Amino acid sequence: MAASRFNERTFLLIIAEVLLMFGAVVAAANLRLGAGEAYRELVIEHGFYKAALAALFCLSAFYLYDLYDFIVMHDRRELVLRLIQALGLAWVALALVFYAMPRIMLGRGILLIALPLSLALMVGWRVSIHWLLGHPNVGERILIVGAGDTAVEIAREVLERRDAGYRIVGFIDNTPELIGQSLINPRVIGVTDELDQIVKREGIDRIIVALGERRGMFPTQQLLDLSLSGHVHIEEGASFYERVSGRVHLGMMRPSWLIFSGRGRQARLSAVARAFLHRGVALVGGLISLPVALVTAVLIKLESPGPILYKQERVGQNGRPFTIMKFRSMRSDAEKDGPVWAQSGDARVTRVGRVIRKIRIDEIPQFWNILKGEMNFVGPRPERPHFVRQLAEEIPYYEQRHLIPPGLTGWAQIKYEYGASIEDARQKLQYDLYYIKNQSLMMDAAIMFETVKIVLFGRGAR
Repeated sequence: MAASRFNERTFLLIIAEVLLMFGAVVAAANLRLGAGEAYRELVIEHGFYKAALAALFCLSAFYLYDLYDFIVMHDRRELVLRLIQALGLAWVALALVFYAMPRIMLGRGILLIALPLSLALMVGWRVSIHWLLGHPNVGERILIVGAGDTAVEIAREVLERRDAGYRIVGFIDNTPELIGQSLINPRVIGVTDELDQIVKREGIDRIIVALGERRGMFPTQQLLDLSLSGHVHIEEGASFYERVSGRVHLGMMRPSWLIFSGRGRQARLSAVARAFLHRGVALVGGLISLPVALVTAVLIKLESPGPILYKQERVGQNGRPFTIMKFRSMRSDAEKDGPVWAQSGDARVTRVGRVIRKIRIDEIPQFWNILKGEMNFVGPRPERPHFVRQLAEEIPYYEQRHLIPPGLTGWAQIKYEYGASIEDARQKLQYDLYYIKNQSLMMDAAIMFETVKIVLFGRGAR
């Protein structure tokens, strides 16, 4: 997803890979049985349906290994390694299914040939796509209007995401002395007065406006003419940064963002629908996890003295306090000297606590908070009042994360690794504000799927 979200390019990639897998099965059937028998096996004996099941397992494994995240796939060796691991996992899972239900197996040795064939095809295909998307001459050509910190930060995000399909041609600014200077890697190639000529000469597809000071310097007429011509897309820098990175940059935010992103009646109806969805998920999750919760409660009680549940005041929607519940993962005297930031590898964590934190079992009691309406399943993680006061003084717009109900999981939790400092809180806030601005049922579903993946692989933030 760029910002790891499902998009048209991901859809096309999935379709292409399904066709490759079906091609591998058809080729394997013809190699093993010959054309006549292959037709009988695949069409009359419903072999294509069995191949579709195999393709579904493979696609699911690719998703688990982040092979549809264009941002993750920078290293080609890592790409090939993950492909091998994903296909291996898929075929092991298929073998177990075929063992339990042999009637759905695509037999007669076809799968034994299809496995190495599909691996070779998939590696070749993915390496080719990786090379093509990362090639400097392939992609949308971008011109950045501005040469300040905002422009450089936008360029840095684009350069770190070459597979996103954008190529920066250069910067233009109002200062002739900057022409020829390299700000990060692309150079300043002209001044704003030359905007029309530069767009034509360089074949620009998209203009990103990232001027810090616009008074008297903004090329209004030129941008208006280019916009009306329909040949060039023009985008405001903060919006482009948000779309590429999946977060809001605090340094680019203005109060107008908060004013004009106010939620209307349709958004409020969506919020009600999402609240019902979240409570439904919490109810089902609570029932399914009940046996695990009972075992966890017993283990906590056996290992260390103190209560099974850890209750703590947190800040909820509109700043209202509520009591959050978790399985106790630390010693009962962990905060005898007052509240402190939790740390990675915290010595206060018990042995049982270390395990339940790793696989997120300690969060199960929060299903009750969701059912009570104090939380949603997805939203900004609720923080303690002591730290909220501290962070609100240090970080602009921090209080705005309380515009919506907090969540058990969230966009920041799946996008940013574990952190316990003011700078980590600043980074997570940028993802929280992005979620507040873009929240939807589809986004909530994507975050839930990502959370399940994180739990299965034991990684991610909290």
